[in-house]
Amino acid sequence: MSAAPLHKTQERPAQTSNGGLMLLVLLGLLAAAVWSLATVIVTDGESGFHALVLVVTSLAFTLVICGFYTLQPNEAAAITLFGNYKGTDRTPGLRWVLPWYTRKKISLRVRNVTGEKLKVNDRRGNPIEIAAVVVWRVTDSASALFDVDEYQSFVDIQIETAVREIASHFAYDHAEADEPTLRGDADQVSALLREKLQERVSVAGVVIDETKLSHLAYAPEIASAMLRRQQAEAVLAARRFIVQGAVEMVQHALEQLSERDIVKLDDERRATMVSNLLVVLCGDRDAQPVVNTGSLYQ
Repeated sequence: MSAAPLHKTQERPAQTSNGGLMLLVLLGLLAAAVWSLATVIVTDGESGFHALVLVVTSLAFTLVICGFYTLQPNEAAAITLFGNYKGTDRTPGLRWVLPWYTRKKISLRVRNVTGEKLKVNDRRGNPIEIAAVVVWRVTDSASALFDVDEYQSFVDIQIETAVREIASHFAYDHAEADEPTLRGDADQVSALLREKLQERVSVAGVVIDETKLSHLAYAPEIASAMLRRQQAEAVLAARRFIVQGAVEMVQHALEQLSERDIVKLDDERRATMVSNLLVVLCGDRDAQPVVNTGSLYQ
């Protein structure tokens, strides 16, 4: 038996009043109550009309003063009546609503969350440590308050879940066939993380403004082994570059000797010259010259 779909609550404007105008009404009620009290005191309680006015104005004063609330910039108040959502007030300043309406405030400001370091496996199964910084804000106060339980905790959990999911889609580095990696394609990883996270938190009326990886490293148990591998790959890359450059230099030298007709080289002498030049150019130490007083064939 399938569960009923969630009824999404949409934010709508609430019918509230300007607090400044209601403050004038409150002052008028206060003046009427004071005048009625003074009249009752003067007449020694014989004026039943003024006593009734005093009771009514006192009750009205109490009701009016209980309806005041204030909102700061980028702050909203969800108005409910006996659990029924009536709308959201986003107007900053002194506001007023009937006192039997409940006001629940919610911040609409931009929030910055730095996630904890998570130990996950990348696409190749290597254990890595990863963390992200997420910038988010509430855009639909009704969804945030009534469609999820504790929207801040909900967002924090979804951040952790999305980071774990993204980490499993990429290798830490050295991917095959020019695939993006966590270390080499941070912008692409962050964009995908933002997209996946937005899909998860949209039910809470939350918008993800930015996501960035704040920490990325191999797990301690394999960090030393991976560091040696990276060092070995760096040495091999440097050697490959040196050999390529040496071959080009040897080729250029032979071409220059041939074009200028400086010396005639047969295949054996050409091979010997190439071998000597490669030893000199690719060696880790400075070459020691050896003077040959004979010939190559003796």
